[in-house]
Amino acid sequence: MGIDPRQIVAGVLTVTMFVMLGDMVKRQHFDSPISHHVNHAGSTQSFDDNNDLEKNFAVNSDGQWEEEAATLRPCWSKSILEEPEESKGFVTFSLTNGPEYHVSQVTNAVLVARYLKATLVIPDIRGSEPGDFRNFGDIYDIEKFVSSLKGVVKVVRTPHGELSSENIAVLRIPNRVTEDYIASNIEPVFKTKGNVRLATYFPSVNMKKPRMPESEERNSVGCLAMFGTLKLQSEVQEVVDSMVDRLKTLSRKSGSEFVAVDLRLDMLEQKGCQGSKKCYGPQEIAGFLKKLGIDKNSAVYLTQSRWDNSLDSIKDFFPKTYSKEGIMPMDKKERFLESDSSEYEKVIDFYVCSESDVFVPAISGLFYANVAGKRIGLGKTKIVVPDDSASGSGSANIGNYLSRYVSKKTHIAYSCYC
Repeated sequence: MGIDPRQIVAGVLTVTMFVMLGDMVKRQHFDSPISHHVNHAGSTQSFDDNNDLEKNFAVNSDGQWEEEAATLRPCWSKSILEEPEESKGFVTFSLTNGPEYHVSQVTNAVLVARYLKATLVIPDIRGSEPGDFRNFGDIYDIEKFVSSLKGVVKVVRTPHGELSSENIAVLRIPNRVTEDYIASNIEPVFKTKGNVRLATYFPSVNMKKPRMPESEERNSVGCLAMFGTLKLQSEVQEVVDSMVDRLKTLSRKSGSEFVAVDLRLDMLEQKGCQGSKKCYGPQEIAGFLKKLGIDKNSAVYLTQSRWDNSLDSIKDFFPKTYSKEGIMPMDKKERFLESDSSEYEKVIDFYVCSESDVFVPAISGLFYANVAGKRIGLGKTKIVVPDDSASGSGSANIGNYLSRYVSKKTHIAYSCYC
C-alpha cells in the first residue's frame, strides 16, 4: 500500500516541533522571557524576549561576528519639545543601589518633572548601608546633567525654601513610568501637596522596546534622560579609562580581545541564584569562554572586587584574569577601592563592562540590561550570554549565545539610537 503524502508532511511537522521544543528548553536561562517581581538591588530575573523571530543582526551566515558598527547617533531631539512653563513645585529623588538603577531612576524623575511642569532637584546618592551618602558630583558631572536637560525641565541644585513632611509627598512609583500612571497616581498628589519625592521600585527589569509606539515627545524625553544625562565626573572617568586602556593593551599584545565578565560571588550566594540558571559560577564561565574560542591570552576582567580562590578556575584557563584590585592604578586604590562606600566600585564595574571588547553577564538582572543599552549606543554589540549547555565539551557557534537584546534588536536603546 502506498504512503499517504499527508502522513509524510505530518511526520516532518512533528519532528520539526520536537526540534523547536528542544531548542526552547535548552534556552531556558536568564536570556529567556520569564518575569519576576523585584523591589531591591541584587535581584535576578530572566527577561529577554525569546519569541521574536526577526533575523539575527549581529552575526554572519557562518556564525562569526559582523564588523561592529560605528557609534550610533541619538534619534531623540530637543527641537520637538516646548520650553517648560514656569515651575509649579519640586520633584526630588535619590540615586540608590548602583549605576544600573541610577539610569532608570533619573529617567523616571525627568519624565515626571516634565509632565508636572515641576523643577527637578539634583539627586544625592545613597548606598545600601545607613550613612552611605554621596553628593551627585562625587560620581557624576553636574554641569553635563544640567545642560543636557536645558529646555526640557528646569533643574536646581537645592530647592528654594524648605521642603518638609507637610508640603512634600513621598511616592513609590514603578520603573518605566507611563504618562497615564503619572496622570492618575502622581499629578493629583502633586496638586495637593505642591511637591513630590520619588522612590522607584522595579516590578520588572525588562528593558525591551515598548510594544506600542510612544508619543514623539515622550520618547525623546525618555531617551534623553536615559542615555544623555549621566556622565562620570573627570577623576572617576580617568580611573575607568586607565583600567580599560591597560586591559586592552594586555589583550592587543597577543592579538586578542578584552573580555569583561559580570561575576560577583556575593550575588551567586543570594537566593535568586540558587537552583536556577539565572547565574553562572567561575567554573561554568571558564568553560563557556573556552567553548566560545576566546583566546587564552585575552585579558579577562571580573566585577568581583577582591580575588577569591574560587576564581582560580578562570585564571587557570585565562592567566590574564583580573579583579579591580589587580588592575586599578595603585594611587587610586585608597579612594576608589578601600573606601567605606561600594558606590565607586559599582560605577567602575558598570563603565568598564560598557567599554570592553566583549561582555559576558554571568548574572541576570538590571546590570546586564543597562550595560547592554550603554554598549548598543556605543556600537559595542559583542554581548554573549551562557546557558545550561555553555560549559559543555566541544566548540560553540557564538551566534547561539548572542544576547537577544542585540540579535533581535529588542532593547529599548534601539528606539533611541539610529
